[in-house]
Amino acid sequence: MTFQRTVLAGAALIGLLAVGAAKAQTVEVYAEMAEGPGNVAVTPDGRVIASLHQFYEPENRVVEVMPDGSVRPYPTAGWSGPVGPDGVGFDAVLGVRADRNGGVWMLDNGRLSGDVAKLVVWDSRDDSLERVVYLPFPASIDGSFQNDIALDLDHDTVFFADPAKGSNAALVVLDLKTGFARRVLQGHTSVVPEDVSAVVEGQPLTVIRDGKPVEPRVGVNPISIDPSSAWLYYGPMSGTSLYRIRTADLRDASLSDEELAARVERYGDKPPSAGITVDSAGNVYVADVGAKAVGVTAADGSYRVWAQDDTLLNWPDGLSFGPDGYVYVTVNQLHRSALFRGGEDMRVPPYYIVRIKGIAPSSVGR
Repeated sequence: MTFQRTVLAGAALIGLLAVGAAKAQTVEVYAEMAEGPGNVAVTPDGRVIASLHQFYEPENRVVEVMPDGSVRPYPTAGWSGPVGPDGVGFDAVLGVRADRNGGVWMLDNGRLSGDVAKLVVWDSRDDSLERVVYLPFPASIDGSFQNDIALDLDHDTVFFADPAKGSNAALVVLDLKTGFARRVLQGHTSVVPEDVSAVVEGQPLTVIRDGKPVEPRVGVNPISIDPSSAWLYYGPMSGTSLYRIRTADLRDASLSDEELAARVERYGDKPPSAGITVDSAGNVYVADVGAKAVGVTAADGSYRVWAQDDTLLNWPDGLSFGPDGYVYVTVNQLHRSALFRGGEDMRVPPYYIVRIKGIAPSSVGR
């Protein structure tokens, strides 16, 4: 059953008072889930589609989520499961987005089995396969992790975040007319990780490498596009800066690496973070994993915690606007998984998809 919990962090109160609008943010649970979601998409008619996080090795990679928490394989049982001999199926999916026409875009990164990454688009309105685009070299390189998606259907372009191995992180630009995808800004400051730790529940995030705990540094992961399709916002997960660049510049293949890099702008501050989304007023909503919160980077570059809850925002991950003006957020306790706890799984279900009313309007697919 859907229920609500009103939350207000002190930091959020300060930020809201500063703009003359002291108001508690209501974190509403759309669904409790038995499995941890990765990212979320909401179609124009309000259907909620989520990837199930690949770190948890789910049987189904993508599901449709009902308000009561029940799920069904999406788009079909065959596609939602492992790749079969006919090529139907997913290896590992994190990035999902919906578009204004009812298309659901699902990015199979292929990391579980070493498959070639692919983008699968399903028409949710007539329940049919729309297209499949494979992403071999030069879009993908050794160590690629095609992670998240931003859609610019006004210009037949899709952007991907590829954190890769860190130093070779990049954005990927896919031209839907030609099917050609190219890596841009590889190794640029705006996509490579900073030397900053993600601290959650008082502990820095660590993984075991060669028998020793190591604090991971993750490159570009959060990525989103504004409702006018003019700007792409992004930044490294392990980073304290949010960047943006004009989509027209990313589409311009005639620009040299140096010319393109010169057009990157630092937009503002952010904490180590997973997903982002953006509204029409330039507010960038940030999955603040350390604070168990959703924060906002405003158009003036300042950052504030906007909504906080130790339970309902316990590792917020994917963010997406729905047609109702709410920001939908996946919550999956990723920091408690065996990967980050020395092999000991410390997760305690349930997991959540929550939603919070946006500050300003946005559009489906953001």
